[in-house]
Amino acid sequence: MTRQRETVEVDPVLFRAVYDSPASLPGRERWVTPEHDVRRIEKLLGMPARSIGAPLWVSGDEPDCPKCGRRMTWLDIVSSALHGVHEPAMIARVILGDRRYVNTEVPDAIPGVHCVDCRTPIAGLRSFKCHNWAYAFEALETVVERMSGMVHEPTGPRPRTP
Repeated sequence: MTRQRETVEVDPVLFRAVYDSPASLPGRERWVTPEHDVRRIEKLLGMPARSIGAPLWVSGDEPDCPKCGRRMTWLDIVSSALHGVHEPAMIARVILGDRRYVNTEVPDAIPGVHCVDCRTPIAGLRSFKCHNWAYAFEALETVVERMSGMVHEPTGPRPRTP
């Protein structure tokens, strides 16, 4: 009998005590999503530039795409999740928000991930997380509103400050 995968919210104190260290991630290797992929995630989600400032960790046994050799990152996970799994605002809330989620079992692999460049299915990723403990709730809401088009930045030249 296999357990159904379930994601549950956990208390921030418990999350930090158990899950804060990258060493807690399953798999042989652990790495951080590079800056250029973080900026691509922002564009993919329709977020204002430089909204994501936290390290985005990934772990697994096979970190590179078997077809094109690209190092798998949060970009591949986010791109895959946007294909019928999660809405952009939900992903933004996970990355920028103050609520922490964990899966109730250690997966053999993160299901449904494809390489963002060549679309090859990826089976070697085991876990992903971010360390964004201090993001202001008001700033998060502003980002999500901008993503949905509810808040528009002024166009044209900015007023000069004295």
